[in-house]
Amino acid sequence: MNDLVIYGAGGFGREVAQLLVDLNAQSPQWSVLGFLSDDATWHGRIVGDLPVLGGSEWVHARTAPIAIAMGVGGPALKRRLVERVRNPRASFPTLVHPSVLVGRRVSLAEGTIVCAASVITVDVRVGAFSTVNLCCTIGHDAVLGDYSTLAPSVNVSGNVTVGEGTDVGTGSKVIQGVSIGAWSIVGAGAVVSRDLPPNVTAVGVPAKAIKERPSGWYRDDHA
Repeated sequence: MNDLVIYGAGGFGREVAQLLVDLNAQSPQWSVLGFLSDDATWHGRIVGDLPVLGGSEWVHARTAPIAIAMGVGGPALKRRLVERVRNPRASFPTLVHPSVLVGRRVSLAEGTIVCAASVITVDVRVGAFSTVNLCCTIGHDAVLGDYSTLAPSVNVSGNVTVGEGTDVGTGSKVIQGVSIGAWSIVGAGAVVSRDLPPNVTAVGVPAKAIKERPSGWYRDDHA
C-alpha cells in the first residue's frame, strides 16, 4: 500500500476520499493517511473519518515518499498548492474512478482526477492536475490544459481545446471545434458555441464574455 494524503479538506476533498475507497475496493493500493489544509484551525479535526494532519509544512517535514491527491477544484488554488508541496519525495498520482469509461489513445497526465460516471472517448489529452468531475463527457480529439476543471455534468464535444487553468461550470456544454483560452471561467449552464479568449468570465446561451482579467491574475504574486 502506498501512503497518500488529500490536499483539501472540504467537500471535493471528501469526494476524492470516496473515490479512493472505491479504487481500493477494486484493487487495494492506497493507504489514505488523512487530509491537508493550510488553514491551521482545521488541524487535528476529523473530517468524515480521516484526520486533518497539517498543511504544506507536513509534506516538507516528511522523510518517506508520499502521494498527494488534489482535493480542491479551483484551478488557481490547485496551481498554488501544487507549487507549495512539490519536493523529491512527493508524487501526484492520476486517479480514475472504476466506473469511468476511457477509450483508446487517451492520455491523462500526472495529478489528474476523473470522477465517477464520466466518459472520455478516443484520442483525448488531459493535462496535469486537471479535474473531471462527476458525469462529464469528453469527445474525440479534445485537449484539456493543465490545471483545468470540469464541474459536474459538463459536456465537451470533439476537437475542443480547453486552455490551461480554465474552470468550466456545472452543466455547461462546449460545442464541436471550439477553443477556450487559458485561465478563463465558464459559468454554470453556459453553451460555448464560439471561441473564447483567455482570462475572461463567460456566461449564457450562447456564452458571452462579461468580465476580463489581467494576464497572470491567478498567480500568488499578482498585484
